[in-house]
Amino acid sequence: MTDAVNTPPKTLQQRFKKARRKRIKKFGKNLIRRLANFLGRQSLVGDAPVLDSRHFPFLKTFTGDWQAIKAEVTEILKHREAIPLFQDVSADQMKISKGNNWRTFILFGFGEKLEKNCVQAPVTTRLLEAVPNLQTAWFSILGPGYHIPAHRGVSKGIVRAHLGLIIPREAEKCRMRVGDTINVWRPGEIFVFDDTYEHEVWNDTKDERVILLFDFDRPMRLWGRLVNSTFVRLLKFTAYFQEPKRKMASFEDRFEAATRRASENLEKLSDDD
Repeated sequence: MTDAVNTPPKTLQQRFKKARRKRIKKFGKNLIRRLANFLGRQSLVGDAPVLDSRHFPFLKTFTGDWQAIKAEVTEILKHREAIPLFQDVSADQMKISKGNNWRTFILFGFGEKLEKNCVQAPVTTRLLEAVPNLQTAWFSILGPGYHIPAHRGVSKGIVRAHLGLIIPREAEKCRMRVGDTINVWRPGEIFVFDDTYEHEVWNDTKDERVILLFDFDRPMRLWGRLVNSTFVRLLKFTAYFQEPKRKMASFEDRFEAATRRASENLEKLSDDD
């Protein structure tokens, strides 16, 4: 009762925006379903839930340098509280990201480089910049005991890679289902999957799980590439892209400020000695 009384009524403009967003999301879901079959047929790497990594030779640089990537994210994690929660970056993720369980340190968003964040991970950034048609990339930090509910990605024209970095000791209890396949992360190992298949994650351990997650265009025939590039361009005009883009500038500034304060404190301690 108290919440209902204290909650201010929504304005007409707010109700209109909510209704418009709902209509756009419904239209988008219908469009995605129609495109999925076409893009699957256009694929040059098959249409399985988990794809053979041998189709993507550039991934070898990530497995070769994974320890350097791990070292960079380990430094970033020293400022864990300044790393945004997934749902704070994108309201669209609130159904699957709750509490303080899932943090994301974003390096690239829809092909756009987050310069300040990338400064914190120069080796990782250099490797990502060599990925053909990179779309998004971030360090995905999952808390112990958390379950990410089943969900689906946006476009079959994009595939996703996961590189294991900091993996719980009981690795078998930290896993992801994609379609009917179960995948377990291992330090320094990478796998690629189609996130338009239903997938979910369990971390049934007492340890944190950290991976590098990045998306890139699926190798396709000409018409598939043209349709996918048009779809991605249109997606950039929607709230799905625009809202996180607006928020990330402040999150970058917040993280940069946290690292600067830490450095200043270290300098003060050194001066006192």
